[in-house]
Amino acid sequence: MHMNGPVHISRNERLQTCHEIASRLHEVYGEKILAIGVYGSVSRGADGPFSDIELFCVLSESSESVDFSYEWSAGPWKAEVNVLRADILLNTASTVEGSWPLTHGPFFSQLSLYDPKGFFPRLKEAAESPTKEDFRHAIHEVLVGEMYEFIGKLRNVGLNGPHTYLPLLAVEFAQYGAMLVGLHNRILFSTGSMVLPEALELPGRPEGFDNVVRMVMAGELAEPSKIISACENFWNGLVKWADEHGYVISTERIPF
Repeated sequence: MHMNGPVHISRNERLQTCHEIASRLHEVYGEKILAIGVYGSVSRGADGPFSDIELFCVLSESSESVDFSYEWSAGPWKAEVNVLRADILLNTASTVEGSWPLTHGPFFSQLSLYDPKGFFPRLKEAAESPTKEDFRHAIHEVLVGEMYEFIGKLRNVGLNGPHTYLPLLAVEFAQYGAMLVGLHNRILFSTGSMVLPEALELPGRPEGFDNVVRMVMAGELAEPSKIISACENFWNGLVKWADEHGYVISTERIPF
């Protein structure tokens, strides 16, 4: 039996807590509230007995910039409430960044607790608005901002150590590689725990990606030479993949 931290809670109990939190938000923010909704696993009906609670509290537009979170543990459960002005949330939903396949799911599926003016359908429309070029830009940022740095770190570690850093690098290669595959397909992952297996089911994966992901999922990260070889092969596959799809890794010497 778990004595500390999250305890086994039924979905009905969790939903009741959501409504209690929503009632308190109404007391605190009153007529400023435009909408309140649950997101994450609870909204999808996929919450487990130890899942936490995540809510949006959307406020009407005003001259005051509002974008902060309450995050707390009540002992047996944990909750997070994102309090945002409506226009800030809509703008966030309409953008694409490197972790989009993992972070933007909440904008597509909310369990509405209060939405008299139909805000959440507007939020979904905003999340569906990014263009192909927006996704290409995000892919370029991951290729250069993350993957290029990772291969440099891998080669430094291969020469100078410490090899204890290699397992973490392999996880980074797998995780950000999965983000690239998700962005390329414009597909959202269902949850953080399913990023890697779901990425393996998507088309258009770079060569070498599957091997790194399977090593990470199996925990086969004890042999430095195997990690280095697998990540180098994946990098080579990424370079080829980027060229095939017109994604840019290298530019002119100084592009500005």
